[in-house]
This record gives sequence, C-alpha cells and structure tokens, in this order.
Amino acid sequence: MMLIGALEAGGTKMVCSIGTANGDVLQRSSFPTTTPAETIPQIVDFFSKFSIAAIGIGSFGPLDLNLESPNYGSITSTPKTEWQNFPLLTELENELGVPGMIDTDVNAAALAEYQIGAGKRKNSLVYVTVGTGVGGGIVLNGEIVHGLVHPEVGHMILAPMKNDSMSDGSCPFHKHCLEGLASGPAIEKRWGLSSRLMMPDHPAWDLETDYLAQMCVNLIVMLSPEIIVLGGGVMQQAHLYPRIREKVVDLLNGYVASDAVSEEHIQSYIVAPALGVNSGVVGALLLGARAVDSRKKMME
Repeated sequence: MMLIGALEAGGTKMVCSIGTANGDVLQRSSFPTTTPAETIPQIVDFFSKFSIAAIGIGSFGPLDLNLESPNYGSITSTPKTEWQNFPLLTELENELGVPGMIDTDVNAAALAEYQIGAGKRKNSLVYVTVGTGVGGGIVLNGEIVHGLVHPEVGHMILAPMKNDSMSDGSCPFHKHCLEGLASGPAIEKRWGLSSRLMMPDHPAWDLETDYLAQMCVNLIVMLSPEIIVLGGGVMQQAHLYPRIREKVVDLLNGYVASDAVSEEHIQSYIVAPALGVNSGVVGALLLGARAVDSRKKMME
C-alpha cells in the first residue's frame, strides 16, 4: 500500500498525518507552530518514520502558487514574521526526498469535498471556511482555481447592516469586508463573547446570517458553482444553515433560473462539509497523490 504524507500547516499548530492516495487517514500527530527552525525538524522527524511516496501540504498563507515562480511553494506575506518568504514546499521535499504539492489550506479542503465529499459528481464547487478567518477555495472541472495569487473570498466587500454596532468590521485592510464582519474574532469583538458560547437566539446570528447569505449570493452570481460548502468553527452552529439558505433565496429574488437555488432544493445546494473536520487532511492527501502522478508523468 502506497503511503502519502499530509501536512496541515496552520498558524497555531501543525498537523501531520499518514494516509492513502484515496484519502484514508491512518495516523496523525500535531504540535504547535513556532519558528521554522523549531517546527520543520519536528515535521521531518514525524514523516521520516514512514516510507511515504509523496507529501501534500495544505498551508496557511498567503502562498506563492505560480508554477513559473522561483519562489513557488513559499509562504509569502504572512503576519507570522518568522515564516515570511519561507520555502515550505522546497524545504520539505529536500528534507524528505519525495515529491510534494502545496496549496492553501482551504483549497485543499475544497479539493477533498469536490473529489470525495459533498461535491462528488459535481463539475464545480466552492468551499468556504468561517472561523478564525474566512477563506474560500474554488474547484472547477477537477482543477483548483488560482489566478494572480489565489482567491481571497474572505475579503469581498459586503453591505453592512444598519443595526451593526461594528459596521466597518475588524479587518485592518478593508472596511466592511466579509472576514472583518463575520469571522469568529469579529463576532467576539462585536459582542464580547465567543461564538462558541452563544445560544441560537443570540442577536449575533441575525447579522451572521445576513453577511454569510450576501457572500453566498455573490459567489452564485459571480461563479455559478454547482454546490457551496460552508465549514469552519462558526458553522458548528448548525442552526445557521437553514437561516442562510432562506436569506439567500430572499436575496436572489428569483433572478437565477435554477431549481438548485429554489426554496424547495436549496437545502441540497448550501451544505455542510460531508467530510466534517477531515476535509483539510483528506485534501492534503489528495494533493500528495497528485504529486506522485506528476512525478510519474515527468519520468515517462
């Protein structure tokens, strides 16, 4: 059985897993993200205990994902100063002696949901995680969408609600962007209470519903995906899903002529991750499997 290494590189912790090319997770370990000098040896030590064929990485960013760039696979302008311009992919490929593939953590999760999760048998999918930040990954016909860099769904500009006491949001870069209005830290800053401790009838959820519904409508009219998957810590509040769906139907107002976004069928269109909290690790395994395939093609 071919083993793949999967790294979920987070700003707070590194999660290392061993699994298969099909996305089955066999073993996992995690440790805090400190400096590269301390963290990389721990990652290498874990994976060196196994005979892996490749490593797939879903990482915090921003990342350089331009295949033509000499800095491809590097973390770029992250607020974590020790990791700025760090060549994460190259470093791990060299240390482990195996091919690798890297993408953003949310793109990895999007790939997993597209390939074997909620988007299976669909041609396009958008995955959005709403938690410490807000990020989005787009998959179209099996390919992760990049571009100038990679999509920054969390920084789309929204119309602030009139009754929002923090209508400018909390983002240091943009006024009333999605992340600054709807992320977990934004909720806590506005209300002085963690979203995890809020009851379903807390007024915070009216604002959250509106902002996430605006996001979904923007994605629908811009990208026309066949399914939208909403994950992340904030979406552990399961009561948000029906409320967001209802608001999306209201905001679309019948304009998009598809039964998928009708009141009768939207519950199958805006959905929770089918892979639950494992979307990220499964996506990293699938990236590793793609690295194996790319190496084989290069050698043919």
